Amino acid sequence: MGARPRPLYVIQKHRATSLHYDLRLEVDGVLKSWAVPKEPSTDPAVKRLAIEVPDHALSHGDYEGPNVEIWDRGTYRPLGDAPMSRALADGHVSVWIDGERLQGGFTLQRTRIERNQQQWLLIKRRDDDA
Repeated sequence: MGARPRPLYVIQKHRATSLHYDLRLEVDGVLKSWAVPKEPSTDPAVKRLAIEVPDHALSHGDYEGPNVEIWDRGTYRPLGDAPMSRALADGHVSVWIDGERLQGGFTLQRTRIERNQQQWLLIKRRDDDA
């Protein structure tokens, strides 16, 4: 039996009411998702707001349509020992992304819940890809 492929990572550029980027990470058979109002940054000093949105089916990771294009895709691996579901529940997720555009370490840090939406910060980790 071969090794399981690494989980999917995708960012979809979404031209809705306002332009934003949908960050999606495969976790436990679904795509955990965050709407990021500005393009993800490769500068560790720049933090991006990431608003948690409902999970999507894995098949949505390939979706492109009139207002949606795939901005980046690849795989990721969790950094740390905790399972991703536990890291999400704890509000601190660190991953290593191997995408076509983005590479290296990124952290999602939950900051608060506002109007029933969990708000996070997407932060580039200091590494050779910063």
